Parts: sequence; C-alpha cells; structure tokens
Amino acid sequence: MNSDRDFFSSTQWKTEETGDVDVISEELHNLIVWNDDVNTFDWVIESLVDICEHETIQAEQCALIIHHKGKCGVKKGSFDDLRPKAEALIGRGIQATIDY
Repeated sequence: MNSDRDFFSSTQWKTEETGDVDVISEELHNLIVWNDDVNTFDWVIESLVDICEHETIQAEQCALIIHHKGKCGVKKGSFDDLRPKAEALIGRGIQATIDY
C-alpha cells in the first residue's frame, strides 16, 4: 500500500509573466475516479453529488465515462481543496487519486 506521500502529489507552482508583474499561481490538479467491479452506478453518482457537489446529470455522465474509459477527472482544483474530497470518496470505497 502506498503512503499518503506517494498517493497524493505535492502542490506545484508556476510563475506567469503578466506585463510588469510576475504572478505566482497554483497549478490545478485533477481528482480522478477509477473504475472497479464493486461499486454500483447509483453509489458513485450519489457520492459525486454529495462530495464533489455535482448536479445529478453531471455525476451520471462521469459514472458512464468511468465505466467505459476506466477513469474520469471529476473535479479540478488546488491540491488542498481536492484532498478531502479524494479521502471522502476513498472512505466510501471508491478508488480516487489526485493528478496534475
């Protein structure tokens, strides 16, 4: 089993030049949900609505992509915002990782 350090990537920063001022912005990460043979469509949809604040139709579309493609990026954001969502999905038995 991977440790949290291996499981989650660290925050990445980039510098953008905007005329006279350099702006440091946080890189967006992706919360990825992986397909499995355990969870039902209804459970994944309910979890995406509850945890990721998806509309039902969006959660249904993500569940179909997960089923057919093996994974789906269900949410973008900072690592600090996505980590509790990933942990909550994992707590429900849904395989989730954070990628960038």
